[in-house]
Amino acid sequence: MHKLWASTYKEFLLLRRDVGGLAILFVMPLILLITITLIQNSTFKTLKETKIPILLVDNDLGTVSKSINKGLSRANTFEIIKKSSSEEAKNLVFKGEYQLAIVIPSNLSKDLNIKVNENVDGILAKFGLEEENVVSPKTKIQKKEVVLYFDPATQQSFKNAIKNGIDKIISGIEIQSIYKAFESQLSDTPNSEPIFETESFISFKEITPDGNEDYIPNASQHNVPAWALFAIFFIILPLSINIVKEKSQGTFVRLRTNPVSYATVLGGKTLVYLAVCLTQFVLMLLIGLYVFPLISLPEIDISGKLLMLLTVALFSGLAAIGLGLLLGTIFKTHEQSAPFGATLVVILAAIGGVWVPVFVMPKFMQALSNISPMNWGLNAFYDVFLRNVSFKEIVPEITLLLIFFIVTTIISILYNEKKNAA
Repeated sequence: MHKLWASTYKEFLLLRRDVGGLAILFVMPLILLITITLIQNSTFKTLKETKIPILLVDNDLGTVSKSINKGLSRANTFEIIKKSSSEEAKNLVFKGEYQLAIVIPSNLSKDLNIKVNENVDGILAKFGLEEENVVSPKTKIQKKEVVLYFDPATQQSFKNAIKNGIDKIISGIEIQSIYKAFESQLSDTPNSEPIFETESFISFKEITPDGNEDYIPNASQHNVPAWALFAIFFIILPLSINIVKEKSQGTFVRLRTNPVSYATVLGGKTLVYLAVCLTQFVLMLLIGLYVFPLISLPEIDISGKLLMLLTVALFSGLAAIGLGLLLGTIFKTHEQSAPFGATLVVILAAIGGVWVPVFVMPKFMQALSNISPMNWGLNAFYDVFLRNVSFKEIVPEITLLLIFFIVTTIISILYNEKKNAA
């Protein structure tokens, strides 16, 4: 135990002397967290609050075009700018000045009413409900097209959302027109009670784990765990460089002349850098709690979750340390460990879902993300932050992180023994 304490104290002294390294370990992750959250929060505000300007060319000037206009306005997403010429609207969109133009065809309301009334008359005549069972020949009416012009740079997901939204509005208009046509034919007295209820019978209700129906995870709740995890795993860089430096300076040669096992040396490094990981995580929580509200960012809620969050951070730190120990043991020079460690952290973050959510990745990348320890830690953090789970439900993730630490540490010890025996 004394040897482990001595090794830990040595690592602490080395780390304390490196002021620049400490700044990188503690200050840079905080700056990264604040910067990324500010950017993403403004993006969320843009999606929620800023209206997208779209062009509307109304050649109909009837009830249908008014209903479409009303439906788009009710969405509270678009700023409707009316234009008189479809050609002008098309040119503005194709130049990239607007993302979308909607052109409503002429006589849309009139022709829709004619078509619906003819269909209703035909149905009632077949049931013998018409006063005269003589159905007049149907008017030949061409199908109408609501034309959408999209900016060529517009993403396909935005196009699909717009098409589905407008299709829903038009379908509702058609259904209401059919109801009204039946009512006018079947109602005996004018201004009588409506026969049909035109309001939607089926609606959507969103339920979240905490029971708050209006709950939407914000940028802070996503970024604090994600970038805390990124900072925790970034310590593999100074840790592996530290081990390589000791080998190049001959420190390990001197240690081998003393009765100290390599496991004890790694144990000292583990304790010191684990304290660094937990300190990083606590600092990020404090930023989310106290600094974010001061700069108009949503604060995070950790009430009743602190113990589980520290547990996940602890095991995530162990996994990161195990990887750092392995890289430091295998590599021989700074030129090998530094670029490889930095690149590896970025790759693990990318496939682990830190930058892009796993569910939007291709199937192959979704399967590949399961091998990233960052993905295990991130899932555990999200379970605690967003899903309000109990401790037993994060056990699988923290167990994987612990196994990863044990395996990488054992490989480091065996590799070192094999190299020294050669």
